[in-house]
Amino acid sequence: MSTCLLFLFSRHSLTSSFNQSRLVIEQTSFAILPAAIYTNLITLGLITLATIIVTLFVSHKLAGPMFRFEADLKIIGEGDLTKVIRLRKKDQLKDIAETLNRMTGKLHEKVIGIHGNIVRLSEMAVNLESSPELIKELDDLRERIETNFKL
Repeated sequence: MSTCLLFLFSRHSLTSSFNQSRLVIEQTSFAILPAAIYTNLITLGLITLATIIVTLFVSHKLAGPMFRFEADLKIIGEGDLTKVIRLRKKDQLKDIAETLNRMTGKLHEKVIGIHGNIVRLSEMAVNLESSPELIKELDDLRERIETNFKL
């Protein structure tokens, strides 16, 4: 676009130059057109190269953490609430990782609390000589928590 504007604005002027030891007088627009085209092609190539480099750099900064999130969230989803998501210092999405780590930590504390309450209830049921069905239900519940969550 800049080449076209330069060509249009300079078409009414003349330029003198030497071409193979001869003085040549021609329209300025035609005299500068090859240099302007080469300059634009070089600029376009450099901008394209810079864009590719920046795109690769940014995608690496986002794709790496997303890959880690996917792997770590699968582990957390399987019940390991002790899993901590770790990212490199300069990675993007670090705030989200810290928020998820706080969330899984609080969930882990709650599951441990529930597990402790069930264990106490089981002990109380045994001490009170409660019905065998209640004791079995409490033991089953405790086993399910121990099986599904890493305590």
